[in-house]
Amino acid sequence: MKMIKALIKPLNLNEVKTALQGMGIEEIWTEEILVSQRESNGPKKGEALFYRGAELVTDFIAKMKIEIIVADGLVDMVVATIRKIARMDQKGDCRIFILPLIEAR
Repeated sequence: MKMIKALIKPLNLNEVKTALQGMGIEEIWTEEILVSQRESNGPKKGEALFYRGAELVTDFIAKMKIEIIVADGLVDMVVATIRKIARMDQKGDCRIFILPLIEAR
């Protein structure tokens, strides 16, 4: 068994979730996170967030973290599906991590 963690753009979440459910993966954990991101050829990119009615510009980019547990035989198919939907055209569009799962209870 493997745990797959993917950081994707929030706009791609529903499409990725639908594709994974179509593959028979029913348990998907998601979490909204903020990722610090630097551009190598310029200043940091940031987003405007609103906190208590005030606009706050940060150097963080909003991403969705997806975590799923799959059998070893499905890993390549799941990763290919996420890569296709997340459109990894530009640096930082999507990150995928594959971890061995020792035990789950």
